[in-house]
Amino acid sequence: MTGSWDGAGSWDGAGSWDEDGTPHPLARRRTGRSEQEPDRLPEIRELEVLGWEPAPEDLAWVFLPYVWPPADRTWIPDRSTHWAVETRLDGHGHVTGVEAAPLPEADLRDLDCETDEILAELGLPPRPPGRIWLLRPVGNLPTVGAVLDHLRAVAEERGVEFRASSSLLALTRTELAALAKSANGNSNGDGTP
Repeated sequence: MTGSWDGAGSWDGAGSWDEDGTPHPLARRRTGRSEQEPDRLPEIRELEVLGWEPAPEDLAWVFLPYVWPPADRTWIPDRSTHWAVETRLDGHGHVTGVEAAPLPEADLRDLDCETDEILAELGLPPRPPGRIWLLRPVGNLPTVGAVLDHLRAVAEERGVEFRASSSLLALTRTELAALAKSANGNSNGDGTP
């Protein structure tokens, strides 16, 4: 497997979808489909208390779980229901009715296809289906949001456009590896402090 820590405590930074890995242990306590949306699942809320945050859904970050340091990422099975909501308005813009229905499987597959197409353009394999990815902050930054802000700032500083691209992917890999090494006291990249 790539993207793992080696014997010297250095992360190779290449990446993986943890294809053979197991979900976070807290996820094993629950099974079956839930009518909750992904961010409302009880296991997500439990993991948030432990410092995990759902991976961003912005397509610019579609590759993020792949390159995030393995010690600071996990996944749970997606037991959620994705809803389509139809709102009817009258001529004055007032809501007259709302209907919600689970998205059909075909629509969910279409959403996955869009993600997989972007990943293929980046030379990455498709995401394993049926997973919700969670991340913890890398380095000494306090939140995943702070890590993303750092990555955006470095991208802007280096003239890298903020969109899913090979340039943003390479910058993200490099910066995450540097943040992970600095947090482990390994600033020279060879496994020694």
